[in-house]
Amino acid sequence: SATEKPILLNNIADAEAFISGAEVAVIGFFQDPQTPEADQFRLAAGQIPEVPFGLSSSAAVLSHYGASANTVALFRRVDSDRRDLDMNDRDVDAKKLTRFVRMNELRLVTEYNPVTAIGVMQSSLQFNLLLITDKMSPKHPERMRKFRTAADLYKGKILFILLDSNLKTNERVLSYFQLKKSQLPALAIFHTPDDEHVVLTVDEISIERVQDFCNHFLQ
Repeated sequence: SATEKPILLNNIADAEAFISGAEVAVIGFFQDPQTPEADQFRLAAGQIPEVPFGLSSSAAVLSHYGASANTVALFRRVDSDRRDLDMNDRDVDAKKLTRFVRMNELRLVTEYNPVTAIGVMQSSLQFNLLLITDKMSPKHPERMRKFRTAADLYKGKILFILLDSNLKTNERVLSYFQLKKSQLPALAIFHTPDDEHVVLTVDEISIERVQDFCNHFLQ
């Protein structure tokens, strides 16, 4: 049976376990769980099945997280960051809440697109590693498996990003790194404060190659 969403978080231990159990977790802090704002929160929770949503009306939990009533907080593990949305704003509905989650849900590997670009740019991590590749390639699942394994080694240091070369909106990024589609797959590492970057075209992705590339740039 479908898991009931959102999950009720009755105490601090429940909330902490909920957050640590997911790459991205969303909690609605509502003093009264029967308000119109809480209803909009439940509506949004149903529209994003792959992201866990929790709801708490415990005064101890709200205090522990320094959350005012009618606040939605998104917690992400990749850069230990938190983003808050004030549901007291009359304009905030399920649609805006869904967009807020989609914009900010950075993962171990985040796929770059016009929506996630905002979260990527606002990340506290200064190093980004891009895998620029064709998602339609039969080799894509294996490339992703290795890239994700490597991403786990640099959690909190480097933001790993997948960039699909088939997306028209990504053509600008290819031209920025002076890459042609015939040169892909490629890795590009980027230091956001000064735009310093290095590009490496590769025949194939391996965990060791990704590590070497990252370590060399970090040094």
